Amino acid sequence: MDSGTPARSYSIDELAALAALPRRTVRYYIQLGLVDRPIGETRAAYYTAAHLEQLLTVVKYSKAGVALDKIAEVLREPQAAPAPVPATRVGSVEVRSHLTLADGVELVVEPGRAGLSPEQVRRLFREVLELYGNVVKENDDER
Repeated sequence: MDSGTPARSYSIDELAALAALPRRTVRYYIQLGLVDRPIGETRAAYYTAAHLEQLLTVVKYSKAGVALDKIAEVLREPQAAPAPVPATRVGSVEVRSHLTLADGVELVVEPGRAGLSPEQVRRLFREVLELYGNVVKENDDER
């Protein structure tokens, strides 16, 4: 882009549409400090490509299951970003541990992607089984 071309600006509605988010969510992210405040005030306020980039970064991490407080930390300190999890490709082979707790209740762990050792997976399964048993027992006691 040459310096004579003005930078594109967006209204909050346009910004929200580009990020496929409700306007309320965009405002919430601004309130939390995940996205910079708009330039200007009231109805004259506008957003730039930098705002859109920030918003899309928040959306990316949020869809990956990263908590908003962790996203804020990553945005403050980019070196704190979680390592990207490679997508499973067609034809790839993965070893998964599968725990069936009850009909319709299952836990599936791919230890390599989860970064868990075999002992950690066994411990996780033991603790999940115990927790699930407690939840079922509490449910039975309430009846």
